[in-house]
Amino acid sequence: MTSKKKDNITLIGMPSSGKSTIGVLLAKRLGYSFVDVDIVIQEKEGRLLKEIIAQEGLDGFLEVENRINAQIEASRSVIAPGGSVIYGEEAMEHYKEISQIVYLKLSYEEVERRIGNVVDRGVALKKGMTLRDLYNERIPYYEKYADITIDETGQTPGETVDRLRAMIEAQMKEER
Repeated sequence: MTSKKKDNITLIGMPSSGKSTIGVLLAKRLGYSFVDVDIVIQEKEGRLLKEIIAQEGLDGFLEVENRINAQIEASRSVIAPGGSVIYGEEAMEHYKEISQIVYLKLSYEEVERRIGNVVDRGVALKKGMTLRDLYNERIPYYEKYADITIDETGQTPGETVDRLRAMIEAQMKEER
């Protein structure tokens, strides 16, 4: 297997952590492309995410998500997969090979405030699971996979992007 160049940035974090918002702003500031993987999944499957979940169940959706994320081909891109990508081992191994993984960290209270109605936002919860349960379950995965963690609690998207850009550029200089 050939070594792939790590010239992408993949953003991971809870739903509502700003992966798409931060991703678009960061891509603009770095001169990169932006890839919203939820849209890629919908295009490849010809269905909305909520339709995939309704038809395949949560486990079926996670399989589709893992497969498509593991096949993403990008260069000089900011990639924003869904918050549940961390359950897909092949997807995360792929992202580790092709990108720096940035964990957009938020406090539970901030996630809850931003997310509003979990069902309306399309957050896939296992039966009987609360948002707090989901948060507690996912945090160890986000921390495990992150090359960079940025706590964005209390920050505007612009402030987060400025801090993140500085961290990424410093890391790129070190690697040269």
